Amino acid sequence: MPKAVILLSGGLDSATTLALAREQGYDCHALSLDYGQRHTAELSAARRIAAGAGIGEHKIIPIGLGSVGGSALTDQNIAVPEQPGEGIPVTYVPARNTVFLALALGWAEVLGAWDIFIGVNAVDYSGYPDCRPEYIAAFERLAQLATKGGVEGGRFHIHAPLIELSKAQIIREGTRLQVDYAATVSCYTADGGGRACGVCDACRLRAAGFREAGVPDPTYYR
Repeated sequence: MPKAVILLSGGLDSATTLALAREQGYDCHALSLDYGQRHTAELSAARRIAAGAGIGEHKIIPIGLGSVGGSALTDQNIAVPEQPGEGIPVTYVPARNTVFLALALGWAEVLGAWDIFIGVNAVDYSGYPDCRPEYIAAFERLAQLATKGGVEGGRFHIHAPLIELSKAQIIREGTRLQVDYAATVSCYTADGGGRACGVCDACRLRAAGFREAGVPDPTYYR
């Protein structure tokens, strides 16, 4: 079985991505990042998902993106918006996916893995620039230039299997794969028990996806 590193946030999209990678026959190693996010309940969700999947290894690496600031997800002084706004929202975390993928790439080199999975989506999402297909393609090119494995002739692949799917399509895929969405946490302001606010952008997109998919929403709301 080829090895793969799966970025596992604990949310709906990353749980579905892990299930898809397992279906494709990969020996999955999950990577979660404790980056100073206010919704730390997602890390508990990531642990539950990884344990339930019976994967090879699950790492949680602490990094200090809160020290950089500039995002409502890492700065308690910036409010998480309860209504959609114009442009890129304040929940964008500067360079987050670039940092995440760089760490996943480093671990992949150590593991001897050539495949990295990330659950970004460019259809039903908040407009983040690091969730677009051209970004994923650019990072894959960087991986070849920036690594010992790449310059010695290896080929890294950055898989984003959800990137062109709607939230409803993602949920239907996950339901087919028996993903336990009750175990996932998507809310930007989830409390310590993982209960969702129901009004942030992540909650709105998630709830709309379940409605459109015709699947009962198992989210725990406070």
